[in-house]
Amino acid sequence: MIRQKAISWVVVALLLSAVCGLLAGRVIEDRVTAGFAATTAADARLRQALLTSEIARFRLLPLALADDRDVVAAVDGMPGAARFLDSKLERLAGQVGAAAIYVIGPDGLAIAASNWRTSASFVGQPYGFRRYYADAMRSGAAEQFALGTISHRSGLYLARKGRGGSVVVVKLEFDGVERQWRAAGGVTFVSNSAGVVVVTSRPDWRFATVGPITPAAAAAARVDMGVGSLKPTPFQRMNGERIVLPGSRAGLLLATTAPDPSGWRVNLALPTGTAVDSIVRTAQIVIALATLMIVGLGWLLRERSRRRRERTTALEAAVAERTANLSREMEERAAAEARAAELREGLRQANRLATLGQVTASVAHETAQPVAAIRTYAVSAEQLLDRGAKEEVRSNLKAIARLTERIGAVTAQLRSFARKGSGEIGPVRLVEVIEGALLILKEPLSRIALEIAPLSPDLRVMAGRVRLEQVVVNLLQNALDALADQRDAHIIVSLAEDGDEVRLAIADNGPGIAAEVADRLFTPFTTSRATGLGLGLVIAQDIMTDLGGTLRLAPAEKGACFEMTLKRAP
Repeated sequence: MIRQKAISWVVVALLLSAVCGLLAGRVIEDRVTAGFAATTAADARLRQALLTSEIARFRLLPLALADDRDVVAAVDGMPGAARFLDSKLERLAGQVGAAAIYVIGPDGLAIAASNWRTSASFVGQPYGFRRYYADAMRSGAAEQFALGTISHRSGLYLARKGRGGSVVVVKLEFDGVERQWRAAGGVTFVSNSAGVVVVTSRPDWRFATVGPITPAAAAAARVDMGVGSLKPTPFQRMNGERIVLPGSRAGLLLATTAPDPSGWRVNLALPTGTAVDSIVRTAQIVIALATLMIVGLGWLLRERSRRRRERTTALEAAVAERTANLSREMEERAAAEARAAELREGLRQANRLATLGQVTASVAHETAQPVAAIRTYAVSAEQLLDRGAKEEVRSNLKAIARLTERIGAVTAQLRSFARKGSGEIGPVRLVEVIEGALLILKEPLSRIALEIAPLSPDLRVMAGRVRLEQVVVNLLQNALDALADQRDAHIIVSLAEDGDEVRLAIADNGPGIAAEVADRLFTPFTTSRATGLGLGLVIAQDIMTDLGGTLRLAPAEKGACFEMTLKRAP
């Protein structure tokens, strides 16, 4: 009788586990498939973003070259200009990774190209029949994906109309992107607005349709892309978002992004076998085993009811032991939390000390120049007093008073900075800022040649006078330090106005800034001087940012040139 009941329990348990496993498999398959579809769609959007960023890197290149003086010279037919432009485009294409860069003249013939050295040179080839040429001539800018007539390699052509009726073209090939897609797995392909594959991880799919297309649309696509015929769709669509490749019975989940402004869609097809089927099978097995365990537990509970009294004492002992263990664990956790609190407090104290050190270094750096100027004026006043030149002494004392006011303003600004305050910003006369900086550095500037552009007394910018003067003094002092051993030391202060922007540049003819230092010039504690703190340019850039302007290292043929950009005051 007991054996027959045991067999009945086993049969019921097996049947129940099988039914539960099948039902759970169906539910989990739907959920896992939906999750996998969402992940695939997100991956497709990410690949579209990467492709868009890759193209965006090159969109400004034709615009930059459209008014290039070498391009204009070649279009105007100046002697030797075309060959010089060939070399320039060749170097530029190698630097930016473009497949080709070329310039088309008003007659539709290429007058210069980056591949001028190769047998497949574009120079002298006619391109007036290309749509991107006609569109650029008509609207100023154009792009077109097509098969190259000379290279026989497909790519995206970005065109921009230049001066003299010329058109600058940059060709992009997506070999690197396609290799990355192949390495990532699955099948990735990009279809254009006509439904034709243009970029793909499977090169044999290029110029294939992704769905039904009318004969007229197919003919227009063939002409536009320069191909003899379009390939048939390389896959078969199933119900929902699944496709099947020829010669395979396993389905792929297809995710398609929304079209970008050019009408391109990124399609990503991934096999679902590994991602979905294995999870479903594992879940079915786990559910079946869990069901068996539940049934077994039910049987064990019946057996346990007969032995409960015998196990009561042992259970109470186990509970007592577990309670003791929990008490020890709670005590250990409390001690660990106390140690963690001590460590956090130590870290906060270390952070406060580090911040105090940075502020101290900033104060010392920003007040060093006014203090040096005060020392110079005081020594000069003493000598003038001995001579009885009271008016000159009075002038020096007034200058010292202004410098002490500046030191007070600088420390006040640093206190505001420590409190994360930005200070007041309003209209400031730029000539007064320059005069204040020259006053501070009067003595060291008297030993070099200084050239200052004429400044209008009415030119005002949006800034804080003391903070802007800090930046100018810092840049002039850096130039003086760079010219310390220069015989023909020369500093030029120039001004340029462009609409609502005012650009003030300070340039020297010193040794310049090394490339390894220039890359991290505005990083704290970066300096090329043995006695430098590496904080001046960092503080100056922070000040310019607070003032709504910018500070950058501008290109210079010799020495270093720093350019400040400020907003013109209304």
